[in-house]
Amino acid sequence: MKKEPIGKIISYIHRSNQKILAKHLAPYGIGGGGQHSFLKVVLRKPGINQDQLTQELKFDKATTARSVKQLEQSGYIKRIPDPDDRRSLLLYPTPKAEEFAPVLQSILDDASKRLAMYLSPEEEDQLLALLHKIDRSLSDWEDS
Repeated sequence: MKKEPIGKIISYIHRSNQKILAKHLAPYGIGGGGQHSFLKVVLRKPGINQDQLTQELKFDKATTARSVKQLEQSGYIKRIPDPDDRRSLLLYPTPKAEEFAPVLQSILDDASKRLAMYLSPEEEDQLLALLHKIDRSLSDWEDS
C-alpha cells in the first residue's frame, strides 16, 4: 500500500487552518495570506525590517510587501525609514496593534486548541517534536 505524501497532508491542514483564521480575523481587518503571522513578528520584534521579516517567516518578498502594505493600511503597523539605510523601512506596531495583540493571541490559541482537539497531551507533544524534525530536514535540504 502506497503511503500518503506527508507534504500533501501538511499542506491541506495549513490551507484549512488559514481559511478558518481568515474568517475569524476578517472582522478586525486582518486578511488572509498569513497577515497575522507578519503582525505577530512585528509585535514581538518592533523595528524589524521587511527583509528580516521575509527571512524569519520564509515568505517571498512580494508576499511580505503586500502583507505589510495591507497591515499598514489597516492601521496595525507603521513604516519608518531606517536611519542607517535609507532604502530600508523599519516596521513598528501601532497602538491599535498593541491593543489588538491579546485578541489576536486568543484567536490563535483557540485555533491551536482546535487543531489538537483529538490529541492527548502526549500525542500533541509527539506531533510537535516530529514536525520540528521535518522542519529541520527541510532547512538542511534548503541549505545543501
